[in-house]
Amino acid sequence: MDARLLIAHIPSLRRYARALTGDAWAADDLVQDTLERACSKWRLWVVGSDLRAWLFTVMHNLFASQVRRRPPPHAVVPLDDVAPEQLQGGTDPGRDPGLGLDLQRCLMQLPEEQRAVLLLVTLEDLSYAEVAKVLGIPIGTVMSRLSRARLRLQELMDGAAAPSRPGLRRLK
Repeated sequence: MDARLLIAHIPSLRRYARALTGDAWAADDLVQDTLERACSKWRLWVVGSDLRAWLFTVMHNLFASQVRRRPPPHAVVPLDDVAPEQLQGGTDPGRDPGLGLDLQRCLMQLPEEQRAVLLLVTLEDLSYAEVAKVLGIPIGTVMSRLSRARLRLQELMDGAAAPSRPGLRRLK
């Protein structure tokens, strides 16, 4: 495998890992683990197939394994403790600077399976079929999780963070 092929995907891997973990150090570790695994298992990648989707699959599987092995994440660093210069991306001068932090907090409150689908579709611009392949789930499940993630994220951003509304059953 040509290393240049992997290098081209590092920015999107870092972006997705940061959004998944909510922590810059953990994200960097996840990207490094993903690249190490990809290099050691490069024979499993079919030449001509979508390398990006394969790398995201490797990352998702590593992240899922890490989540299963550790206790619930109570030690996540609150974004209030992160210096603004450590946050990636530029700022829009006409926009409330706290909105990005609120979005990150709300994203981290979503169940991991919903957050993963939402991030792959919206942040990484993968198709539903690609997300289904990366996560190993049916396309219908992708659409369902995406719909629930968008609805819950909107509720959280609007401040209506009640566990559920009367008459609606929460599905995970």
